[in-house]
Amino acid sequence: MASSSPSPHAPPILPISSTTTDSAASAAGASPAALRFFASRLTSLLRRSLSHSRPWQELLDRTAFSRPDSLSLALSRIRSNVSYFRTNYAILLTLTLAISLLSHPFSLFVILSLLGLWCSLYLFRPSDPPLVLLGRQFSERETLAGLVLVSVLTVFLTSVMSLLVSAAIVGAGIVCVHGAFRVPEDLFLDEQEPAGPGAGLLSFLGGASAGSVVRV
Repeated sequence: MASSSPSPHAPPILPISSTTTDSAASAAGASPAALRFFASRLTSLLRRSLSHSRPWQELLDRTAFSRPDSLSLALSRIRSNVSYFRTNYAILLTLTLAISLLSHPFSLFVILSLLGLWCSLYLFRPSDPPLVLLGRQFSERETLAGLVLVSVLTVFLTSVMSLLVSAAIVGAGIVCVHGAFRVPEDLFLDEQEPAGPGAGLLSFLGGASAGSVVRV
């Protein structure tokens, strides 16, 4: 009767490595973590920016409007009002852009599609494993360059660019007209106040780049 014991020359049985499973698990958990980090940074930015907005009653005070006597006076008023109402003006510009996009569904669809590409292929996607498209492996730098190229071509080859420019011109016109006719003598300008939404946006972008470690 043949013995069922293993041959002394048989290779040892190696344990199955769990590296692939661990990599997949870490990749699955990286995207929600990056999404939470992005959402928390965006919420913090919005709260910090909106906290610097002035009361809308001051912006729309009818008793504080008068026609400027000269172009230099109008420009001086615009500078003062932009410095004081910068957050309110930023909100007006954002609303102008939002209304323009809502009135042009195709442009809104294009922008949302680009945003979806950025989120799925770069912002919330872990860098390991690398992106593979059409049988070719792309590094993180190549993915970023490709997304930038696709975004630029899409914006310039569609009506999105003209819509954005038109919305920016309309919003800037509203701000300039209000700033030129709003008398700023009754406004208290605090020179020690933070730089406003622009600085918050730059810090947010810096934090977002630091948060890319979460995706790795």
